[in-house]
Amino acid sequence: MSVSKESPDIFKRTSSDFSIVSIITSTLKKASVIGIVYLAGYMQWSVAWFIGPLVLSVIRDQWKKSSDRRRNAAKTAALSSEKDVVLARLNDLPAWVFFPDIERAEWLNRIMNQLWPSVNLYVKQIVRDSIQPALKENLEKFKLFGFKFERIILGTVPFRIGGVKVYDKNIDRNEIVMDLDIFYAGDCDITFHLSGLKGGIRDFQLHGMLRVVMKPLISSVPLIGGLQVFFLNNPDIDFNLLGVADVLDMPGLSDILRRIVIETVSNLMVLPNKFPIKLSEEVEAIDLKNPEPEGVLRVHVVEAKHLMKKDISVLGKGKSDPYAVVTVGAQSFKTKVIDNTVDPKWDFWCEFNILESNGQQLYIHLWDKDDTGDDESLGRATVEISNIVEKGSLNSWVTLEQAKHGMVHLRFTWLTLSKDYNDLKTVLSETQMLQVSTLTTALLTVFVDSAKYLPQARSSTKPDPYVTLRVGATTKETTHKMRTIHPVWEEGYTFLVANPENDSFYLNVIDKKTNSDIGQFVFKIKSLSDKSNLQVIKEPFTLLKSGPESKIVLSMHLRIFKSLQNEEMQSDQPSVFARTDSSVSTSSDLNQTEAVPVENQRSSLIESVDASVEEIIHNSANESLTSASVGSGEQLIRRVPSQTSSAGEAGLGRIQLTLRYSVQRQRLIVVVHKVANIPLKDPSHIPDPYVKLYLLPERAKDSKRKTQIIKDNCNPVFDETFEFILNQAELGSKQLEITVGTQKQLFSSNVLGQVIIDLSKLNLTQPYNVWLDLQPEE
Repeated sequence: MSVSKESPDIFKRTSSDFSIVSIITSTLKKASVIGIVYLAGYMQWSVAWFIGPLVLSVIRDQWKKSSDRRRNAAKTAALSSEKDVVLARLNDLPAWVFFPDIERAEWLNRIMNQLWPSVNLYVKQIVRDSIQPALKENLEKFKLFGFKFERIILGTVPFRIGGVKVYDKNIDRNEIVMDLDIFYAGDCDITFHLSGLKGGIRDFQLHGMLRVVMKPLISSVPLIGGLQVFFLNNPDIDFNLLGVADVLDMPGLSDILRRIVIETVSNLMVLPNKFPIKLSEEVEAIDLKNPEPEGVLRVHVVEAKHLMKKDISVLGKGKSDPYAVVTVGAQSFKTKVIDNTVDPKWDFWCEFNILESNGQQLYIHLWDKDDTGDDESLGRATVEISNIVEKGSLNSWVTLEQAKHGMVHLRFTWLTLSKDYNDLKTVLSETQMLQVSTLTTALLTVFVDSAKYLPQARSSTKPDPYVTLRVGATTKETTHKMRTIHPVWEEGYTFLVANPENDSFYLNVIDKKTNSDIGQFVFKIKSLSDKSNLQVIKEPFTLLKSGPESKIVLSMHLRIFKSLQNEEMQSDQPSVFARTDSSVSTSSDLNQTEAVPVENQRSSLIESVDASVEEIIHNSANESLTSASVGSGEQLIRRVPSQTSSAGEAGLGRIQLTLRYSVQRQRLIVVVHKVANIPLKDPSHIPDPYVKLYLLPERAKDSKRKTQIIKDNCNPVFDETFEFILNQAELGSKQLEITVGTQKQLFSSNVLGQVIIDLSKLNLTQPYNVWLDLQPEE
């Protein structure tokens, strides 16, 4: 394939655009404008009136240039043919290049091009009806009032579909499920009013995996009863602000508006929220709009270690004040802040309602708390939820990405949903044993269908009713309906229930204009235990503090959590993650809890789980290898023991590694297990070893990874996992440099030994566990 000599303008820019001359010219122009501000403060005559705005303006100008280059590159890709996209964006290839089950969708893009004018009108209606009210409400929390869209035009450039995957396994025969890799970077024209001023949005970009579920399938035209459209995870969103809103478009300040936009989109169509589209009158609304959870994911954020030091002390770098944010789709939880440490222990528990485990991911982002509000990132990690569902439970030490070093300890438990109320006793005993007050034992789904004969809150007009629903500390709210005593909502919600034996469900009907309560309903959740399948379908309930004929129509079903921890888990072959992806069974712990005091049961369970993981790690070190190549063709050992007594052919020691490439996540995964038999040249100078990794040939700073330092040890054990973001095409041209160093060397090289692995000669789709001889530094 020959590459065209002609390229889009964005790729023809030269370094002259960013030369010193252009920066000085821009600075002088801005200095003349800011001089007016300086004169305005002549009574104080402070030089800060001039220097402060000048510096901020120059920084903002350079930041906007960088943002514009990124947006223009994305827009060029959206406008170009698929061939140009591949040539211009080698690091962001379409999904079908790497995944054989994802198909090209150029035919669908051509159809979308024809439909785009109609899509424009449909999206405009959705934005005005759903997104505008949510944005207005969220902006008011920041004292920004009166938000209203004036013009919404998506432009002439439709979104592109990078690939389509249609599922034909493990799905209901009454549905069709497909994933669309959506990318939009068009020429939209959106203007709005905010606090009496006018602003605009240009260069809006969105990229994410959109799932479309067609269900139920029916026997009459259109054959599909409805659609459920949603993003599995939060999409990447970016845009450029114009007009008065341009004042906000600076690093830090513009994050407020961007965060609000992302949260609004999440609440509309990021799991567990779905955007339903009814296609046939034969289909009941409850079939499309009622949440259908697959299960609940229980997460224990235990601790972290070896985090980066972000705080500045008198003697240099101090420690950090870390906290963690755990996110699944639109659901998010935040731990407490642990002050002045790089090894925090949170012991934080949270639970996520999972509607689609296949394709959804859990993100954990660690932050250093800053008193100024500008928190700094300590790294992040991603966990595939489908892996947890498959194994039932995981105990993971996960290495942080986008950080020089650091790991976080996570425990996961997958809870299935049972229709047998007798399972409540078991899950209650398990939860009580953990002694965590925030954990729940059941899930309640409520579908608010409609109400009838509501009272008039005002004598002159009918009410604008909406419904609030509460279970425990969780409150949900429906949309409001205009001027009606017979409102139809057709909205579904889910609640995590601590104990169905004691908890109740509270419902209030409220008039939007007067904010007065026009109806109440209280329901004891235990009442569902006597119902078939623990559910009621479209049943009318009498409203209290309302008229004698006032009714609200609800559907409810209760599901009890069921953990697989009491069942013996089948142990699969250990994965590349060693610590980070190990299946754990705790059946022995649960069988012995009667003999253990209550206050010791939880710690005993955790210690036993850790012991199970250590055993898995030990067994994983005994995995055998097929032949592969290191460096310039040296053959790896075909079968390696978990221990070694040799110091290697160079007498510098040996290092144990596991390598694997994840095609799905586009990541090279390297586990540094241990280094053995480092020679001790001077008994009074025992080394403080660490391991450093680089990708060659670039040896770029962002490819550097480093383990923690082990003090005074010739046989250090690290068991740390590192990931490098690489597409499969790049993998064949890379080498991995592994260097073992010591912190104590002051006047000579601190390198104890080195190994270079040629990745092109390894089949990394399967994990390789190897002992390698350390060689002298090149």
